Amino acid sequence: MFGDAKKNAPCIVFIDEIDAIGRQRASGGGFQGGNDEREQTLNQILTEMDGFKGNSGVIVIAATNRVDILDSALMRPGRFDRRVPVDLPDKEGRVAILKVHCRDKPLGGEVDLDQVAQRTTGFSGAMLQNLMNEAAIYAVRSDKETIGAENIDSALDRLTVGQSKDTGTNQKKRQELVAWHEAGHAVMAALTPGYDPVAKVTIVPRSNGAGGFTLFTPSEDRMDGGMYSYRYLVAQLAVALGGRVAEEMAFGSDDVTTGASNDLQQVRSIARRMVAQWGFTATDERPSGGTLRAPVAWELPEKNMGSPTTASKATERAIDREERKLVNKAYATCKETLKTNRALMQALVDALLDRETVDGAELERLVAEKAVVSTFAAA
Repeated sequence: MFGDAKKNAPCIVFIDEIDAIGRQRASGGGFQGGNDEREQTLNQILTEMDGFKGNSGVIVIAATNRVDILDSALMRPGRFDRRVPVDLPDKEGRVAILKVHCRDKPLGGEVDLDQVAQRTTGFSGAMLQNLMNEAAIYAVRSDKETIGAENIDSALDRLTVGQSKDTGTNQKKRQELVAWHEAGHAVMAALTPGYDPVAKVTIVPRSNGAGGFTLFTPSEDRMDGGMYSYRYLVAQLAVALGGRVAEEMAFGSDDVTTGASNDLQQVRSIARRMVAQWGFTATDERPSGGTLRAPVAWELPEKNMGSPTTASKATERAIDREERKLVNKAYATCKETLKTNRALMQALVDALLDRETVDGAELERLVAEKAVVSTFAAA
């Protein structure tokens, strides 16, 4: 390969997924797990790259998603010494990528690629290509000559939350329960200033086990920056608790279901990180230099609960106290907000039971007609 590259100079040699052959070798020689062929291939690549002297007209480029496991010999000066990070595309980039993958696909006049890009925050180019391919399949199944907005919407749902199912949709009690649960999430989010907008609420069950879902459109700036404010994190707690609170409101505490189990896991994870990792407490006064700070084992509880305890028992108790305060405060806020807006909740539940899915625009209309000022807005 390298010999052919020299003969055809100027030339670019591109090696995709180089971590398959270029991962770190064990200190005792050979690869961890043992693979002589892979080691020989890596050694040959290193030798060939050392053979390019001066301006040979050959540029070697490699791609990987795991630069952290590459052998240090590959990364030394004179070899792959220049790193070019390729981040996920922003909204403008997603629009451009969608246009490329729509060139040979007829789109309906109502399709707005800008709106599609808005709803695909965090998608890679390959995921956007797959999205349009799935949308084309939905259009063909519907005997349509063009890809409509509903086809793209169905494809997006399938890629993010799984394939829709008919099982359970004829069970009135089940549908009513899911409608109240999802309405709790959606209303709490809609009444929280600065929170992620609701794109869709549905009670159609999915192949991933979800009985329904509330889909949000995350803030581009917030995701790109990776920084979340105390206000936003507290709002996340309240929104996640919305389903459980709504079930209690509609059916009473004795008939609350296990449907909120994933929500409660999310609440616990966020609350613990707020205290142990980010130094937040439930009080209005932010902690100073003497804030609670737990060891690393506590910072990712969902991955480390089986780890040996490295914090003192007093510190563990203090973390648990602050965590409970955060959750209790968010629960009280959520309960007060949803009780105050019972009419809005009922209107959304009725709409879901009638049509199964409510989009963000319709939810905004219901909020404008029925909402009472939220606890968050009044604070």
